Amino acid sequence: MDPLLADLFKAYYDARRNKRNTPSALRFETRYESNLLKLYQEIRDRSYELQPSICFIVNEPVKREVFAADFRDRVVHHLIYNYIWPVFDRQFIYDSYSCRPGKGTLFGIRRLEHFIRSCSQNYRMDCYILKMDIRGYFMSMDRALLFEMVMTGLVNSRFVENLDLDLLQYLIRKTIFNDPTDGCIIRGHRSDWEGLPPTKSLFTALAGKGLPIGNLTSQLFSNIYLNELDQFVKRELKIKYYGRYVDDFFLIHPDREYLKNCIIWIREMLSDKLRLELHPKKMYLQHYAKGVKFLGVLIMPWRTYPDRRVVNRLKAVLLEYFDATNSRDLFRYQCRVMSYIGLLRQHNTKTLLSRINQGLVDPSTNPG
Repeated sequence: MDPLLADLFKAYYDARRNKRNTPSALRFETRYESNLLKLYQEIRDRSYELQPSICFIVNEPVKREVFAADFRDRVVHHLIYNYIWPVFDRQFIYDSYSCRPGKGTLFGIRRLEHFIRSCSQNYRMDCYILKMDIRGYFMSMDRALLFEMVMTGLVNSRFVENLDLDLLQYLIRKTIFNDPTDGCIIRGHRSDWEGLPPTKSLFTALAGKGLPIGNLTSQLFSNIYLNELDQFVKRELKIKYYGRYVDDFFLIHPDREYLKNCIIWIREMLSDKLRLELHPKKMYLQHYAKGVKFLGVLIMPWRTYPDRRVVNRLKAVLLEYFDATNSRDLFRYQCRVMSYIGLLRQHNTKTLLSRINQGLVDPSTNPG
């Protein structure tokens, strides 16, 4: 069997995990062998074209615009990911947390806790936390620059002996330069976009800018794009205590003035090399004793609490659970409540969990 065809079958099984009930996945799966053979032929002949995406708005945890790719394109995304992730994962710093097996939000939270304790010598010395993120990150990425970064990273890596670089260049170019807004299918109403800032939508992105939120490749490409920032902070600014989850990143240092200078240097670097802009209203520079919000939690000395937004979402789910009128809804909301309880157990929430488990939470009040 051609290795490409075998890799496509593996990508298909990866793509259908947790996606088997979506309409495009069901259509593809009814004749998945012939569909994969057709996709294989198109890729081999360089005639592959992406299908229209489905666009919709999600409101939790924050309002976002999502483009869901057709299932056959998701298979190609997994194919690209399976090929290039092992190459780029070796190039990333240890404290880049998003879209990396064994790492994620909880890992990032624990690392930030560890960094604060290390820099403050177990809360005995002063240290300061600088937290920033990037304005409209996914909508601001320059596609041409991203493509150059990806291909340069592949060509210069010593771990690509068994990869077909010509094939990868073709598929990566197709994926990066595809405009998801072209012919997309909109689910919901245009009014759903009301209140969404222009920097959060591909429909208002500048020409040649932006990647769709929701694609596996977008998550990987976002790490590749900001790897330049990671290397700059670690090697040029010499920040020992640094971590990043997508575009949300922190620096910890005992010198507050040095961190103020870091803001200037990082702003210049992002503008000059990555054509990005720091979000002016999302900068945080405080002593560790005042706490810091990161990835849905509030980190304080010796303890970590869920963010108020997480608690309010649990409150809303509890209201829906108490109002459910049939067994199907009861089961669905019960699963969501248990999911939140599992999340809360990772932090200092003994009192809140006790009230929930004893059935004493009044849904008309804040359970926090």
